[in-house]
Amino acid sequence: MEKVLNIMQFRYTLSVNTLSVIFLILALSPLQIEDIITNIQDDTEGVPIRTVKSFMTKIPSVVTGADIVQWLTKNLSIEDPAEAMHIGSLIAAQGYFFPISDHVLSLKDDGTFYRFQAPYFWPSNCWEPENTDYAIYLCKRTMQNKTRLELADYEAENLARLQRAFARKWEFIYMQAEAQVKIDRKKDKTERKILDSQERAFWDVHRPVPGCVNTTEMDIRKCRRMKNPHRVKKSVYGVAEEGAQSQSPIHTPSHHCRKGTKEDVEKEILFLNTQLDRHCMKMSKVAESKEASQQRVKKWGFSLEEALKDPVGRELFLKFLESEFSSENLRFWLAVQDLKRMPQEDVAQRVQDIWAEFLAEGATSSINLDSHSYERTSQNLKDPGRYSYEDAQDHIYKLMKSDSYTRFLRSNVYQDLLMVRKKGKSLTGKRLTGLMQSS
Repeated sequence: MEKVLNIMQFRYTLSVNTLSVIFLILALSPLQIEDIITNIQDDTEGVPIRTVKSFMTKIPSVVTGADIVQWLTKNLSIEDPAEAMHIGSLIAAQGYFFPISDHVLSLKDDGTFYRFQAPYFWPSNCWEPENTDYAIYLCKRTMQNKTRLELADYEAENLARLQRAFARKWEFIYMQAEAQVKIDRKKDKTERKILDSQERAFWDVHRPVPGCVNTTEMDIRKCRRMKNPHRVKKSVYGVAEEGAQSQSPIHTPSHHCRKGTKEDVEKEILFLNTQLDRHCMKMSKVAESKEASQQRVKKWGFSLEEALKDPVGRELFLKFLESEFSSENLRFWLAVQDLKRMPQEDVAQRVQDIWAEFLAEGATSSINLDSHSYERTSQNLKDPGRYSYEDAQDHIYKLMKSDSYTRFLRSNVYQDLLMVRKKGKSLTGKRLTGLMQSS
């Protein structure tokens, strides 16, 4: 039986019936299937990959479904072509080859054109892509105004859902997509056509057409990996999601893992504390250096969230607000952020301090809340907690985003800083203060 399982040899020395081959394919690991795919593409004994003409255009790097079925029948010792087609469909469902004009990953025994997937997207890379990656991909498709790249109905619906789910960071996602489109346009037309189809096929596997089998759904092995806090999702384009937004409405696994033991919880807490300490150390070093690259400065313009996440951007925005005599809004927002991270025994007193400083009658740094937010906040203070100011904080954030932040981006201090970084000069703390004073 070991000879049968040795897929590297391909030409079996044992005679096996088609049903055995089907079970064999189902039991194979991705690496073994990839050995088959590698041999199918062999220059001498594989399926001929060619460029074909269609009307006034050329279709590069394709094979026909009939070619693949014939190769499988011959090299896997299958007697019935229908069974070979079924086995090929099982492999296609994993994304190793795909039809160039259809989102349904199956194999047909006819002249339908197929293309092989790039090894970069093979399942052996343990892909569990982010929803932000999918959002970037769909955005790119909307920017490429060609019929072959138009969104299908289900993709348009997914794009709308993602835009709602990632509303606060959508501008950043859009900028990422725009930058990738500019890079793609510099590539050769033929190469770009092949890469576009391979990327589309990757998402057909991980975000399949409704009604198609999803080969990436959670199984027992994936469920066990989810218990390991050290394992993170792999990002296709290098854009990581925030924890609370990692699952969008379009791709939420329905499994429920068992409740962790005390040891599991302790290990996860230890890991998260380690990550938190490492993150703080990095941010403190950035704050000490007070240097901002052009990329960092441009990122502040993506969204208010990006500006506030960066210590230098946050300080610059605060100084801008001070110049407009409206810094109390950001100071209130930051105070509420700190409140959420305080030890529980200090929370109640800090809630009262924030009220006295920003919301009480005659407060030294009074902020402007709408009646609804003020009423909700007043009710919350009857039972003070970390999130007593959630409504007020959200209102102030929207106020800064729609008013102060837009003026900040147009201000001389931000525009001058962009020019300074464009010329390659570093920004020190003294120069930062100087820019603020000159504005």
